Amino acid sequence: MTALTNDVSQPLPAAPEGSRLASGLVFALVSAATFGMSGALARGLLDTGWSPGAVVLVRVGVAALVVLPFGLHALKGQWRMLRGNAGLVTVYGVLAVAGTQFCYFSAVEHMQVGPALLIEYTAPATVVLWLWLRHGQRPGLVTVAGAVLAALGLVLVLDLLSGADLSLVGVLWSLAAMVGAATYFVISADESNGMPPLVLAAGGLVVGTVALALLGGVGLLAMHTSSADVTYSGGTVTWWVPLAVLGVVTAAIAYTSGIAAGRRLGSRLASFVALLEVVAGVGFAWLLLDELPGVAQLVGGLLVLAGVVAVKLGERDTALSASSLPPV
Repeated sequence: MTALTNDVSQPLPAAPEGSRLASGLVFALVSAATFGMSGALARGLLDTGWSPGAVVLVRVGVAALVVLPFGLHALKGQWRMLRGNAGLVTVYGVLAVAGTQFCYFSAVEHMQVGPALLIEYTAPATVVLWLWLRHGQRPGLVTVAGAVLAALGLVLVLDLLSGADLSLVGVLWSLAAMVGAATYFVISADESNGMPPLVLAAGGLVVGTVALALLGGVGLLAMHTSSADVTYSGGTVTWWVPLAVLGVVTAAIAYTSGIAAGRRLGSRLASFVALLEVVAGVGFAWLLLDELPGVAQLVGGLLVLAGVVAVKLGERDTALSASSLPPV
């Protein structure tokens, strides 16, 4: 997986500062909010007979159509750069885009959504471990404390304290989804390949669409659709409306803003800010499905925010320590 990281012979980048930090946080919040919207929107489609595979394929396919023209413009005819990063784009599309979605929906076939999502969102801790093993960026006490706070917050947000039966098969699928999510954060933050964010996003979405279509074609991913109207708490809409929002907002905007955030914040901080996706998911479930979060879930959201702040402080300390070391 050397293609996923910067050359270790180069000095590690310093923590983001000033306007770069501010814009990175904005992009990260947009990405988390738009990704978080997808679950509630998809739930309405699933209730009418759509299969998870069909929803994901349309979502990623629409996003690919939206982002591809912008990606081609950003490429500016530098096809050699794209060919040189073909392997990276393939890994991103197969693991970070198609693989994560496929494995997550496979997991929820065997276990409850909450535990599956929590296992997948151990990805930020995996990113910290990867940076430690690959780059020697040993996390400090503040970073560890932030990770613990965020994990406790997720337990409350996902309402796992009531107890949930775990399936071994479901856990394995969730762990596979976690690998895909961690891959997304690491690749999105890597600037050494020279690819503009829109090029990476477009390439990954196209590859992801092809991969999902192949999975459906060979029967590994069920493809069922429905033309019935979709009902949410605010009313009933035509079936194509949530699909359009899923593709344009929760995929095209979400992936491009997520990559932009990773480039500005680094994979560790961007991955922890992305934990807010779970909080956003609860909020949209409340808004669209009348699933009102309880007091424990609201407290969990505050713990996630506190964890993100702590990780930010730890990120700065880690970067300062790394910058004082000579190149390896």
